[in-house]
Amino acid sequence: MEANSVFPVCSRVAVAGDWMVGGHSVSAAIALENLTVAYERRPAVHHISGRFEAGSLTAIVGPNGAGKSTLIKAIAGTMKPAQGRVDRGRLAIRTIGYLPQAAEIDRSFPLSVADTVAMGAWHSIGPFRSLTRKHADLTRQALLTVGLEGFEARSIGSLSSGQFQRVLFARLLLQDASVILLDEPFTAIDARTTRDLLELVRVWHGQGRTVIAVLHDIDQVRQHFPQTLLMAREAIAWGETAEVLSVANLRKARNMAEYWTADESMCDVEDEPS
Repeated sequence: MEANSVFPVCSRVAVAGDWMVGGHSVSAAIALENLTVAYERRPAVHHISGRFEAGSLTAIVGPNGAGKSTLIKAIAGTMKPAQGRVDRGRLAIRTIGYLPQAAEIDRSFPLSVADTVAMGAWHSIGPFRSLTRKHADLTRQALLTVGLEGFEARSIGSLSSGQFQRVLFARLLLQDASVILLDEPFTAIDARTTRDLLELVRVWHGQGRTVIAVLHDIDQVRQHFPQTLLMAREAIAWGETAEVLSVANLRKARNMAEYWTADESMCDVEDEPS
């Protein structure tokens, strides 16, 4: 899958520890500092600390109810921490590409494929300015990249699950983000679409973009994602995928998920003095 017609190649800039990707200067990492995210003081993510290095390709895995989607929402800025923080450095939230679970996206709204993809440009031009011919050309290029050439006028409600996911990846292409967050991007789509979109993820990684994805397929993670965060509300292990996804760590994650109860309350941990 060729995406270079849409994406520029990343380049180093003069500031130490920074990268220039898609025209945005980004910090060396996204850091989680004692991060707790809760629903009415019931923690879904509990005191996680660690770093996503710039340009890394990381899978977030864990049992059902482990807090994976909640964590990625906190990184995206759509959920606020109850304790701790997400340190994005110089990265503005509006420059983060975030693809939520398909079930959270309303496909009944009468939008065309082209209009949906073009929404990826809103972060740079604003929602009330007209798209230029350049944006129309980029929309066509993005659809060509994801294998949907000629779909511009189709309604998103008429698409299969796999086709719609391709549209959403095309929208990310137009957004040209430095950091890309994917929440279960390959769930309930066909094998060919999964292969094509995984190839696009590989291209993003090769261009130096930071890609973080919530996934369930452990074999897929082992094959395609060099870094993994294994969690069960808390971080069980975080690092090289081969080391993280050991039998012992996976067993620990399952046991920890069973330990947590639905009404578990949040414990208060004081921040360390600066």
